[in-house]
Amino acid sequence: MKHDAVLGVENSLTSQFWFARKVDPDTVAAISRSANVPEVVARLLAVRQVTPENVSFFLSPSFKRHLPDPYILRDMEKAAKRICDAVINKEKIGIFGDYDVDGATSSAVITQFLKNLGGDVTVRIPEREEGYGPSQKAMQEFIDAGITLLITVDCGMTAFEPLGFLTKQGKDVVVIDHHEPDVSLPDVYAVVNPKRLDEPPDNPCRQMAAVGVVFMTIVAVNRLLREKGFYADKPEPNLMQFLDLVALGTVCDVVALRGLNRLFVKSGLATMAQRKNKGLCVLSDLANIKEKPSAYHLGFVIGPRLNACGRIGNASLGMKLLCAADEAEAGEIAKRLDDLNTIRRQMCEEIYKQAIAQMERAQTQENIAFVYGKDWHSGVVGIIAGRLKERYNVPSLVMSQEGDELRGSGRSVAGADLGAAVLAAKEKGILMTGGGHAMAAGFSLKAEKADEFKNFLIEYFETHKQEQGGSEDYLIDSVIDIGAVSGNLLETLNAMEPFGEGNPEPRFVIPDVAVSSVRIVGSGHVSCSFVGRNGRSRLRAIAFRAADSIIGCSLLNHKGNLFHIAGYIRPDTFRGGDNVQFIIEDLALAS
Repeated sequence: MKHDAVLGVENSLTSQFWFARKVDPDTVAAISRSANVPEVVARLLAVRQVTPENVSFFLSPSFKRHLPDPYILRDMEKAAKRICDAVINKEKIGIFGDYDVDGATSSAVITQFLKNLGGDVTVRIPEREEGYGPSQKAMQEFIDAGITLLITVDCGMTAFEPLGFLTKQGKDVVVIDHHEPDVSLPDVYAVVNPKRLDEPPDNPCRQMAAVGVVFMTIVAVNRLLREKGFYADKPEPNLMQFLDLVALGTVCDVVALRGLNRLFVKSGLATMAQRKNKGLCVLSDLANIKEKPSAYHLGFVIGPRLNACGRIGNASLGMKLLCAADEAEAGEIAKRLDDLNTIRRQMCEEIYKQAIAQMERAQTQENIAFVYGKDWHSGVVGIIAGRLKERYNVPSLVMSQEGDELRGSGRSVAGADLGAAVLAAKEKGILMTGGGHAMAAGFSLKAEKADEFKNFLIEYFETHKQEQGGSEDYLIDSVIDIGAVSGNLLETLNAMEPFGEGNPEPRFVIPDVAVSSVRIVGSGHVSCSFVGRNGRSRLRAIAFRAADSIIGCSLLNHKGNLFHIAGYIRPDTFRGGDNVQFIIEDLALAS
């Protein structure tokens, strides 16, 4: 998509260019008419490639109108029948999940569903040191426990040997996953994965997180049980109760919040606001979330706390919290998670500093960030990769060296399919293990192959470029006057939530404003007030962690300058009420 240059480009402090996302005015008008929304929202929708025909699905998705039949997924009918039979026959069922939030929520949803039906369920979440996915040791444990059916969630697509071993022992395995598959599938009873190579490319489930695929599975199983008369003498479970967990896993796995994912998250946030899940309630209170929950809270407040146990502590704690039956149990687990998260944050800050220093010592401009260290905890390398991606706007890979091996995690940017790159490196024999999706991947390799892997990635991303903005581009949605920023505008923008991957929070430029007051608050945040040229319109704003940055210094030493400010419009939750504030991401001196 082409973009238009906007004002103040030559004096932007952190970006080389500011661009307004270009849209067709006729499309904007058509969206405004069809959805009866203001022009500003219609423009934002058009930028996100929402058409007049699907604007209703985007703004008001519903399960009745938009949830497809689960059987559109290959092997779903087969998997649902096998799980249904296991429930009816009271077989012992094993659940094997991943240690991240998507894995924890996937495990919690299917475990609670089956236990509500009276199922005999054994759950196994591996510690990070065991590595990603099913292992021979874990499979033997399930055999010893007497399970006859194993369900893997958020993993299993490339676990050929461990799952094949279980199959040879006469146990049935159902894989429920969303990661990129190899050319061949594991030797198991059923594989439900919208990214299977034999799935059509327009499959509406294709971009789901694993927890979304799990939800589709329990919908199918529940329907079968109803048809078989299982609920003749017992109440049928309300599957909507699990949507808060589906939303949490979807947001935290950074999949695109489009199509069915928007339906899950929008509905899940409403479910979460009802405070039915004891674990989420306690964790939200511990994190001091007082307002209506949003995708931001899921991804940046609750998610990191749940992730902490999988990174540096007991990996099963997150799943246990989400399944907690009472507040006392939930409170005890939540406190442990919060303590682990504090340790995790301290660890991340130190490793992040070392990673930045390593990048600066390299003094080369490449299309990737590639760093590793011997004393780096493998449980936090994914977080560091995410922060490097945000800082450098390139695919970023961070590894921990353990002996002669590197174990790492990567995060990518739009237009660079990291999951495909990792699989390609694995096929060439550069990596020992590897898998993931477009925006995130995990892998391991011999330390001696580090340079080969780095050079492979540099060449891969150079030759597999997809359409994307340049690394120095800063894309905005609209230029608005300071007087237009109000509670009414914020309420209008809220119709587009949830924001996230595939539906970014709208960015705005407010031109020609002067600083009327400024001070440092909290941990290096710069709080200020702006006034427009007319001297009447005022706006509160904040630049987070900016006191020592070029943005913070410019604000603190404004000397009467006029600025163009770029960033986001959000509620001022600190003061409460209907106040709004502007979150500053960039500045430009006004001419």
